[in-house]
Amino acid sequence: MERVAFRAQTVVADVALAALAFALAFIIARSQAGLTLAELPGAAFIQLTAMYGTIAGLFALLFRRELSPWRYVSIPDALVLSRSALLTVGVFLLAVFVLNRAQGVPRSALFMAPLFQMAFSMGVRVARRALHERALESFSPLKTVTDRLSQAPTLLLIGPPSLADTYLRDVARSHDRTYTPVGIVSTEKRDVGQQVRGVCILDTLERLDEALAELRRWNRYPRAILFLEEPARLKGLTADQLGRLKNDGIRLLRLPSIVELPQHDSVTLLPMRDINIEELLARDPIELDRGAIAKLIRGRRVLITGAGGSIGAELCRQVAAFDCAHLTLLDISETSLFEIEREMRETFPHIPRKAILCDVRQAARLNAAFKTEKPDLVFHAAALKHVSVVEEHPCEGVLTNVVGTWNVTEAAKACGAGQMILISTDKAVDPTNVMGATKRMAEAVIQAQQSTGKGTRFSAVRFGNVLGSAGSVVPIFKSQIERGGPVTITHPEMQRFFMTIPEAAQLVLHATATSAEGERRDARLFLLEMGEPVRILDLARQMIALSGRTPGRDIDIEITGLRPGEKLTEALLDETESAVPCAPKVLEVITNSALRVTPAHLAHLEALATRGDEQEVRGALFSLVSQVRGEKPGAAPNLRVIARG
Repeated sequence: MERVAFRAQTVVADVALAALAFALAFIIARSQAGLTLAELPGAAFIQLTAMYGTIAGLFALLFRRELSPWRYVSIPDALVLSRSALLTVGVFLLAVFVLNRAQGVPRSALFMAPLFQMAFSMGVRVARRALHERALESFSPLKTVTDRLSQAPTLLLIGPPSLADTYLRDVARSHDRTYTPVGIVSTEKRDVGQQVRGVCILDTLERLDEALAELRRWNRYPRAILFLEEPARLKGLTADQLGRLKNDGIRLLRLPSIVELPQHDSVTLLPMRDINIEELLARDPIELDRGAIAKLIRGRRVLITGAGGSIGAELCRQVAAFDCAHLTLLDISETSLFEIEREMRETFPHIPRKAILCDVRQAARLNAAFKTEKPDLVFHAAALKHVSVVEEHPCEGVLTNVVGTWNVTEAAKACGAGQMILISTDKAVDPTNVMGATKRMAEAVIQAQQSTGKGTRFSAVRFGNVLGSAGSVVPIFKSQIERGGPVTITHPEMQRFFMTIPEAAQLVLHATATSAEGERRDARLFLLEMGEPVRILDLARQMIALSGRTPGRDIDIEITGLRPGEKLTEALLDETESAVPCAPKVLEVITNSALRVTPAHLAHLEALATRGDEQEVRGALFSLVSQVRGEKPGAAPNLRVIARG
């Protein structure tokens, strides 16, 4: 009822403004012609004014759905109001011509009336928006020095003027006074000197130091910097520069990425957050198609194994953000499961969910859980992933990564799941360690589940190292830097592919959407175009610089030597594989496995692992991997296997 009353008020206001516009235009036109209102019957003037206002009211009702609330008026609203004014005067002219051939109506009034109507209707809306956004407060030539000094902490914006305009408009609408914008550093030189909503574009990103020096001279040095784009997109920023800013006590902020947007659809001003150190590393972020992912997830039941891990937890967040019908969280770690379930409950209270404490090794327990939950989509992220740990415990690696994967595939088929997706790794390519070999066997398990008829579709997604995940180099380096060093790396020439946790999760979802398309029923293996690998030594130096210190002087870098099973470089494709593009930034791996893994192979491996015979397990595992890769059966594997000892 209040909404109807509000709309009625806006229509009445537009009618009154239109009538006022016509009356003013009529009076001016008559006076210019040397005539006065006294020479025209008062009833006629009132009738003409009422007729004009009534016609304007009809068009106000007709176009009301195209107009924004007054406090959010914009250029499209001005176009709608202009159209309404022109149509009003056109219909009015037709009406008075039919009635009395427009006698007594000055022609100039017909030109001025729509102009006045547009000016009045748009003017009151602009004034309403100015009041709502408190825009008049920024025009303060009489403001005292004390008033200026008592403002909120200063904020420098870095990014394109278009994004700065969007941010400043949202700040004004929400009456946010957390920070006071003092300047914009643009990505384009042609923008320098212009203003965006009263905030000056000081300089270009290449001259950031000069812009900061200028602000310091005017006692407006920023206490925070907001990156309007992802920092990795802003060419010209250096790790040393960012490190100096952090040492100056400047907070480095950014808006939520596109991955986080679904969680804030109802919020006008998206909340700023501190930048994670991995977001500052020099690499181009990856953007994937969200439309296909939304179509895949929305309204479906999803189960995620390893839900408390780095990738599993991010999958939970993104799946929930895409409005799945039900989310099942499955993990063997009580603490991890508790934390992700609590986060889902607080962040996505509207999403039905269930947390299940279960080990993927337990086939019967797993089958019972799948039968109860009846998932449409299964993401298998549960795994032992630390190379050194699995190298020391090969039996555990086989039981979790190989046998556990088989158990999940069988449970997915038994419950009638539409798709099951394995999270794999580049260490599965020409594996030189037990962890990589178990993940290669997990991929072979997926391929063994190939189906030519109806049933579950199986696929695997292979990608490189994930920045910021548990046990990755970034948190390790960060911890070492915080302790004052040294930062340890195993070899100066070691290189790795990197991506962020949200990007890794989006790749999984994107590849799943790709796998869901078409009539193909065969198991598919996907990987991401990850660009050039990053040298770990360069990464260490960058992170030290980002902390505001100097590598080699403030913090030492120590070379410790390769660990058992560790490679200098990783590859995303085996020498026996090829890849073809199947979606933007996503490739499909084409492989002809020389061996189809059978339940008998897995039963033998499981028996050896259950007995705890590590040497036998290691030998049997690499023998199977060599056959899967197409090497001669019985020959020594072309792998650098380093046994414990």
